[in-house]
Amino acid sequence: MKYISFTVPCYNSASYMKKCIDSLLFGGEDVEIIIVDDGSTKDNTWEIAKSYQDLYPTIVKAVHKSNGGHGSGVNLGMAISEGLYFKVVDSDDWVNIDAYKTLLDKIKEHHLAQVSPDLYIVNYTYEHVEDNTQFTCRYVKQLPVNEFFGWKRVKTFRRSAFMMMHALVYKKDKLIASRTILPENTFYVDNIFTFRPLPFMKSIYYMDIDFYRYFIGRPDQSINIKNFVERYDQQILVMKRMLSSYRYEELMQFDNGLRRYMFHCLAVILLNTLLFTTAKKSQERKNALTELWAFMKSFDLKLYKKLKHRSYSIFVNYLPWSLKKQVLMIGYIIVRDKIKLG
Repeated sequence: MKYISFTVPCYNSASYMKKCIDSLLFGGEDVEIIIVDDGSTKDNTWEIAKSYQDLYPTIVKAVHKSNGGHGSGVNLGMAISEGLYFKVVDSDDWVNIDAYKTLLDKIKEHHLAQVSPDLYIVNYTYEHVEDNTQFTCRYVKQLPVNEFFGWKRVKTFRRSAFMMMHALVYKKDKLIASRTILPENTFYVDNIFTFRPLPFMKSIYYMDIDFYRYFIGRPDQSINIKNFVERYDQQILVMKRMLSSYRYEELMQFDNGLRRYMFHCLAVILLNTLLFTTAKKSQERKNALTELWAFMKSFDLKLYKKLKHRSYSIFVNYLPWSLKKQVLMIGYIIVRDKIKLG
């Protein structure tokens, strides 16, 4: 049986993908590793992926497809995966072997006892390779540790706390039931992946283990601040997808913990969207931001009022453009220096 299906989207990843795949191979026959070559053009990514499939035919699936972006690779992985759980690992990241063993053993234990949760949550560590420093994101203040729980027991997340894709291991059938389909040729789709499926995850189990290692340092990474600023339109597209996932009345029907976190998630991503849209001054960006608010207002007036007037973004909504930029950039720099983003 395959307990976890790992999908590894790759695009011109030849120089670093082996570290990622080698770390996942520790799971042996208990896992499957789906390597998706997303139309690489500059290196031998496909040849490397195929070589792993040839060496480990019962563990590795290598798939070559035309370029469609990170979300396209995740979509394909979900469609062909056969494991009990589904996990995305980016090709420049890797997993900690000790934590991997702990997680896999726990999944097998729960499956044998027929008590498998819908969602496992683990810690992830920012690995800033240039100066060999780390910053680990954990949830011991928000979540019960090593026990089953539902959203009613989830405490309030502070403004800087956020569950990224690296922390989440979804039960495959629940993920499919959420009908989460990521847009193609779009950056930052992981925000959708960590939002839309959550109401379908009724039973949760958090393990305080530092499982995922998140590489920071490549200049072409999507989280690099220069790329964030230039790709503001991608963030707006993702924001619209998130806003369209659930109406205000649906959100209000969720358990307190889930409702609080869903609003928190929307507010955090909205703040990011405002930040990178206002980071440069242009009429095009002003128009894009005006259109975003208009979209929100027309789609769901109550949600619009909640986010514009009662979210983290309220203190910048009515500032002049130049002040918006200064206030938001200061906030980003504080967070960046804490976790050492690019």
